[in-house]
Amino acid sequence: MGTDTKSHSTPTERTLASVTRHDLPASLVVSLVAVPLSLGVAVASGAPLVAGLVAGVIGGVVAGLLGGSAVQVSGPAAGLSLVVAELVATYGWRATCMITLLAGTLQLLLGMSRVARAALAVSPAVVHGMLAGVGAVIALAQLHVVLGGEPQRSAVENLIELPGQIADNHSHAVFAGLLTIGVLVGWTRLPRRLRVVPAPLVALLAASTTAVLLGWNVTRVDLSSSLSEWAAPIWPEGDWHGIVAAVVLVALLAAVESLLCTVATDKQRGGRSDLDRELTAQGVANMVSGALGGLPVAGVIVRSTTNVRAGARSRWSAVLHGLWILAFAVCLGWTITLIPMEALAALLVFIGVQMVNLGHLRNLRGHGEIPVYVVTMAGVVLLGLAEGVLLGLGLAALSALRRLTRITARARLETDGRWHVLIGGSLTFLGVPRITSELHAVPAGAAVELDLNIDFMDNAAFEAIHSWRQDHERGGGTVDIDEIHDEWYAMAASGARVFPVKPPPRAPDRWWLPWAHRGRERRAAADAPVRRAPGEDGPAAPGGQAREEGGSARARRERGGSGLAVPVRRVPGEDGGAGGTDGTGGADGDRGAAPTAHGRRDGLPVPELLAGAREFHRRTAPLVRPFLHAMARKQEPAHLFITCADSRVVPNLITSSGPGDLFTVRNIGNLVPRRGGSPPDDSVTAAIEYATGALNVRTITVCGHSGCGAMAALLSGGEKAAGLPALGRWLRHGNHSLARFVSSESDGADDGPLDRLCRINVIQQLENLRTHPSVDELVGQGRLELVGLYFDIATARVHVLRQPPVTPSAL
Repeated sequence: MGTDTKSHSTPTERTLASVTRHDLPASLVVSLVAVPLSLGVAVASGAPLVAGLVAGVIGGVVAGLLGGSAVQVSGPAAGLSLVVAELVATYGWRATCMITLLAGTLQLLLGMSRVARAALAVSPAVVHGMLAGVGAVIALAQLHVVLGGEPQRSAVENLIELPGQIADNHSHAVFAGLLTIGVLVGWTRLPRRLRVVPAPLVALLAASTTAVLLGWNVTRVDLSSSLSEWAAPIWPEGDWHGIVAAVVLVALLAAVESLLCTVATDKQRGGRSDLDRELTAQGVANMVSGALGGLPVAGVIVRSTTNVRAGARSRWSAVLHGLWILAFAVCLGWTITLIPMEALAALLVFIGVQMVNLGHLRNLRGHGEIPVYVVTMAGVVLLGLAEGVLLGLGLAALSALRRLTRITARARLETDGRWHVLIGGSLTFLGVPRITSELHAVPAGAAVELDLNIDFMDNAAFEAIHSWRQDHERGGGTVDIDEIHDEWYAMAASGARVFPVKPPPRAPDRWWLPWAHRGRERRAAADAPVRRAPGEDGPAAPGGQAREEGGSARARRERGGSGLAVPVRRVPGEDGGAGGTDGTGGADGDRGAAPTAHGRRDGLPVPELLAGAREFHRRTAPLVRPFLHAMARKQEPAHLFITCADSRVVPNLITSSGPGDLFTVRNIGNLVPRRGGSPPDDSVTAAIEYATGALNVRTITVCGHSGCGAMAALLSGGEKAAGLPALGRWLRHGNHSLARFVSSESDGADDGPLDRLCRINVIQQLENLRTHPSVDELVGQGRLELVGLYFDIATARVHVLRQPPVTPSAL
């Protein structure tokens, strides 16, 4: 009999097994990448080589243990090498270590303040442009070393001196650098299964081995001098303004690079890291690294990506990678002295070129942010890191301001002689020239329809529009202003208080989508609050009020103070029970009772209706409430709209109308019984009389639709209405349409007899309307118009039907 040892293992044993299986191999791979990169960054920073190894160990162990990301790997970052090199040249190495320590303290305070996500507000175009500029500076400087020379003081000087450096005579050291670059480039072309060992390690091994075997005269790494130079950090001397700026610059650059690396790593592996914890850990790591004479620490995307691809599952991979670096420095440090400096310089050239990422350019191009990237990169190369970043941030801010204030302004002459002007966007003083230009294109005395589709309007924009409107109306013109969203203009014109800031955008209204196509969570009907009728739980005291209950905790949360609850009044005895005390209709409180007359066991409306009512309260009610309030005492529709009861026909949707526009009558087949016809019907007649006599509508529209079930029943000779006697009697009002269909010729449309009958039926109902005296009299006087519409469901097109013949005319 076998035993299941896995089920009896402890959490510690399972963690140890996962670390051994996944994190240990991944840490070895990452350390093989980290050692040469740490040495290269130290060289580019002008720091002792051991400082790169110290930062690699501290970044792995400290940031790995304390960080908010499970798989991010920290260490010395190439993106910081340029600023570190400037600090070393200005203040010296020991003072730079103190600046690193102070920068870590600032990061720690920022992390504890929980403001890490604010770093993500920096435009990626600025960050990528900065890294590309740093990469270009590194590549230009180290290319001189590869060619056997010395880097100049600036990137511009390095670029100017490069042709002369190439033309000079070169020693064997140049071949070491070129061999390193060749291996780095060629290694990426090999199949993935052959690239088990990281390319930087292979390149340095190849260059070092070749130099030793061939006896090349090269400058080798001197690790002993780096160790002998170690000393405790000291306070930097000089202008304290510059020192504070240096601390802030190192802290912010390292923080932004680390947090962006965290976000990128999360995208690769899934999940979400704790950014505040990560920033705190980076601060502690920089404090320790600075105190021990290491470089500034940050999250490194190359190491983190390698870690994820190597199969790391937890933070122990980063921690172990730091320990592997420490073991290498202690046990195999002598091998570092075999590496030619030209090989390290070649590695830095390769890294610098890779920092100019074409993939970032493609992504930024789609968002129109290439100028920010180019300006930042050029600023870093030509002016310096801080100057380039500030230029990029400034341009990014201007670009964002331009996008936020971008407006749409368009004036055109319509076929009816009226001018239609559309202005949309956020209207500020920056858009006034564009607005006035379009408005003054309208000739004096013209009738103008001005649509304002705006989400903000400042005083300058209001004054521009209002002044133009007053001048235009004084000149004999008319201006009809329609504000599609918030009534910024109307509020300002009335003297009401206007919001001083742009309100948050509302989610797009999706009421027109069928329930089945909405991504809305289906809430159970039991989640709705239930309002019981007085006396439902037993005899009600006189004047007793209904009390509100709410089944689930979520229903109570939704109801509490939100105003979104949909109260449901339960009719006494509705459950058909014997009057149970819990209102369920069962003496024993059995909730599995038989369904009610409405087809639901609990007597509640279907969940879709409740969810729709909640959505109406949340989104639509605040928008339509002012209009409904104004028309609460009286309706003044201009149109009587007679259409089919088919669920696919939504009158307000297909006519883009709102509350108060349509007086609607819906029945099966959009039929209008003839005056004095048989069987008699007063329902539609009453609506017609009220619409024409009391509401004084200007038009009566009959709207049919394709695939009408009532017309299909007429074509079947009543077979489809068998067993439905009331429906059969009602469909007799369609016999005139059927007779007209039989006697008429095809209208040429290739959509079958059913849809032809649907169109003919609309024309017949218009004639039936003329049998009503009030309608016939008003039409004869020219005070009422009859309109026939046909809605093609499949194409979502509304057609006007003209008589005779019955041919559709697309709107």
